[in-house]
Amino acid sequence: MSQINYIDKTFINQNSDYPELIAELETGFSNNNLLIPPRIHQNYPHRSGGEDATLLMMPAWNKMGNSGVKIVTVNPQNHSKNLPSIQGTYVFFDSETGVLKAILDAKALTAKRTAATSALASSYLSKIDSSSMLMIGNGALAPELIRAHMAVRPIKDIFLWGRNQRKSAAIKDLLAEEGIHIQTIVKIDNYIGSVDIISSATLSPTPLIFGNMLNVGQHVDLVGSYKPTMRESDDELMRRSKIYVDALESGLRESGDIFLPLQDGVISKSDILGDLFGLCTKKVSGRRDNTDITTFKSVGHALEDLIAAEYFYSKYT
Repeated sequence: MSQINYIDKTFINQNSDYPELIAELETGFSNNNLLIPPRIHQNYPHRSGGEDATLLMMPAWNKMGNSGVKIVTVNPQNHSKNLPSIQGTYVFFDSETGVLKAILDAKALTAKRTAATSALASSYLSKIDSSSMLMIGNGALAPELIRAHMAVRPIKDIFLWGRNQRKSAAIKDLLAEEGIHIQTIVKIDNYIGSVDIISSATLSPTPLIFGNMLNVGQHVDLVGSYKPTMRESDDELMRRSKIYVDALESGLRESGDIFLPLQDGVISKSDILGDLFGLCTKKVSGRRDNTDITTFKSVGHALEDLIAAEYFYSKYT
């Protein structure tokens, strides 16, 4: 038996080019040969009590190429052990033969493809001249989202908020080594209405971004809420926004940011103007006016994982 290729986080981190990955995702969302079954989403009680852990299995199949499945666990209580909340692996196959081609580190893969997906959406939805950004959350996704958004917009002023100031300081130092200068802040209220792009990647069960604080022309990128019981935005934000999701089928039911306003009648399905499949195939229009407030809700999609796995595998081999 030949040795299985293992593509670790070091390789993924050292071989990421956001403009390239964003372009690959744009092509992927336009590809009719991809089959994406509904992902398996199962909650389990955590043995120490508190918030449930989650098991996610996300398969994707390219009839003309490769297939794969991501297996991930999400444990919100890992912060008490100084561990990332997301753990997992990606299994990458040849579609024709079923031969296992590689195993990839899912944490690094997920961070890169999630950030690239948000940036892809921003390329359609934020103002072309967007120059300022507020990053809410200081987990592993924060520096990736900052890098990715900078790849599609001329962002110069970056503000970072998180509950743990030491984490924010570490991210500031990390990005400074790359020539990216950010300002860490202790309160977000004074910044929410003054930046061009707001990106939020937290596990907050209650809103952090309130619609009455927004001003015309802003773009909101919601990344963190992955359960119907979690949300980073309030009802007023949804009322005021032109809303888009990564994929309509999963976006309407998996995140509290969309599911709860729909359930309560705050918005209707017709208020969701489109997803990345529509945007990338030009079947749906993106930003139409610089006075619009646009919101993109990402819940994660198996297509993104497969495209990213193909991208890193091509560099590895």
